[in-house]
Amino acid sequence: MRTIKYINQVSLVFPSRSANEGFARSAAASFAAQLDPTLDELGDVKTAVSEAVTNAIVHAYPDALGKVELKLRLYPENEFEVVVRDWGVGIENIDQARAPLFTTGSEERAGMGFTIMESFMDTVKVRSRPGKGTTVTMRKRFALRVGAKG
Repeated sequence: MRTIKYINQVSLVFPSRSANEGFARSAAASFAAQLDPTLDELGDVKTAVSEAVTNAIVHAYPDALGKVELKLRLYPENEFEVVVRDWGVGIENIDQARAPLFTTGSEERAGMGFTIMESFMDTVKVRSRPGKGTTVTMRKRFALRVGAKG
C-alpha cells in the first residue's frame, strides 16, 4: 500500500470549552478554502467538524476540561482530511456510538453526531480506547472546477 503525502497541514490544540467549537469550525473552513471548494462543500466541512469537536467537548470530558486536537490536511486531487482527537474517556462500543439516536449525553442530546458526520463527509473512521481517548478521521474530496488548481 502506497502512502499519499499531504501537500499542506496544520494542527491546532485547544481546551475542551464549548466556545472553541466555533473556532475549530471556522479554522477548518478557512484551511479547506485553499482547495477552492463550493460554499456547499465548505458548509459540509463546517457541519462535520462542528459535530466531531462537540462530541469531544461533551462526551470525552464530561466532568473536566481536557484538550482537543484538530489536524487538517490537504491531499492531491482536491482531497481534504480532518482529524479530531481527544484524550478523554474513550468510547466503549464504537458501533453502538455510531448508531442514530444513541447518546451518552443528557436528554437534550440528539445522538446524531456520527450520522451527521457520515452524511456530510466521504469517509468517517473512528478509533477509540476506553480511558485513552478517541480519534475521528474524516475525508472529503472537493469537485475540481473549471480553471481551478488541484
